[in-house]
Amino acid sequence: MIYNKKSGQKIIFGTDGWRGIIDFEVNIETISVVARAFADYLFSKYPANIKVAVAFDGRRNSKTFAEKFSEVLSANNIEVFLSNQITPTPVLSFFIKQNSLNAGVMITASHNPPQYNGVKFKAHYGGPFLTEETKSIEEFLYLRSYSYDNSKIEIVDMIEPYFHHISRLIDFDRIRDAKLFPLIDSMSGAGQDLIQKILNENGINAETIFSIPDENFNGRQPEPIAKNLIPLAEELKSSGKYSVGLATDGDADRCGVMLENGEWLSAQETILYLIDYIVNERRFDGHIVKTSSVTDKVYKFQNSERKVFDVQVGFKYICEKMISEDIAIGCEESGGFGFKFHIPERDGILSSLFILEMLANSGLKKMSEFVERKRKEFGNIYYDRIDYDFERPDRLKKLPAISKNPPDKIGNFSVVKIETFKSSRDEINGIKFYLSGENHWLLIRASETEPLIRFYAEANSDEEVKIILNSGINLIEETKT
Repeated sequence: MIYNKKSGQKIIFGTDGWRGIIDFEVNIETISVVARAFADYLFSKYPANIKVAVAFDGRRNSKTFAEKFSEVLSANNIEVFLSNQITPTPVLSFFIKQNSLNAGVMITASHNPPQYNGVKFKAHYGGPFLTEETKSIEEFLYLRSYSYDNSKIEIVDMIEPYFHHISRLIDFDRIRDAKLFPLIDSMSGAGQDLIQKILNENGINAETIFSIPDENFNGRQPEPIAKNLIPLAEELKSSGKYSVGLATDGDADRCGVMLENGEWLSAQETILYLIDYIVNERRFDGHIVKTSSVTDKVYKFQNSERKVFDVQVGFKYICEKMISEDIAIGCEESGGFGFKFHIPERDGILSSLFILEMLANSGLKKMSEFVERKRKEFGNIYYDRIDYDFERPDRLKKLPAISKNPPDKIGNFSVVKIETFKSSRDEINGIKFYLSGENHWLLIRASETEPLIRFYAEANSDEEVKIILNSGINLIEETKT
């Protein structure tokens, strides 16, 4: 956490960047300060000829912030490729990798409420900065003054090359032949009508709601989960003409799925079916990586040649595996998916297209028919999560204390194995308890930025899940620090 002595503003970097409230925390001054720190960080890594891509979403001031960020870089003799329009995060990431740039910057607050904005840092490989890199940038904050110049800025179209690339990954002929008709909800975010556009270009019918970016997201929080997708559910139910509903978040790096009858398809089920399709139907070779909050049913895809890696919650940990191992697909509970032959990055647009291709490949016309078939094959997933308010000073001390004296049982289940996860400050902020019985586990995570402790559980019935979650809450409450 770095404070500006002059204004008292604070800049708090998260896992792959920085988010804050517009005007109060994120404004032209603080954006410029971060840009100067980013420039100094790049100078510490690269001797010369530094090239950076900058893009922005549709939030308030995003374009202005992108321009100012670019001008600070340009003033420091860094060549900047600035997007000519509102751009999804994965499109920027692909542009960085395709053009062998040193880094990239996305002005966005992703799925956060509309009063927020911020910066995502992207590395040369087209994925999020790793923890140590983000911390390195923080060390340069407020060390040097900033200035503006636009002589090294080139305005570019990032979307067309991205379209060309994903056209080689998706079997549009199969989707067209299946005569599928998706309804897309871009949630007034950076996804706009891009999924519809690429489908239409390939002769596939599609419609989009909330395709025009809106800085207030038309009154919704731009996170593609059931409670925020009521307009999509209602349109699907009332029309009866669509095959599936697809939604992308504020910067279009995550996606959500709805059946054509307006029923939400959980991210856990989406993950299971998408992995099955990618490794068993599309035959992508390589391993699978999932965050620890994802269903352990994924382990059924593990064999002598294919491993399943279980990593800490946060896509950057998936990214680490994608750049160090041969990974076919990476998935996180919040609807982020990364794919081989693309970028080590979440991509809500490509994920939506793969889901559509998956349905087309099944020979079925409706997503409800597909899910019914898959539930018979894989069984039901019993999973839930609780975000538990915990506004107490010892919040971050609870899990280290539990790790020193772990329980033998959680509810009625014996603890078979314990895995701990550490924060960027090298402190334990997550514990996963593997319990007796197939697919029984409890994950507890302490938020570093919010007064919350999060509990995740999977079991073989809703009742078992409830027992495990409540036992986790009791464990936290009873643990002395």
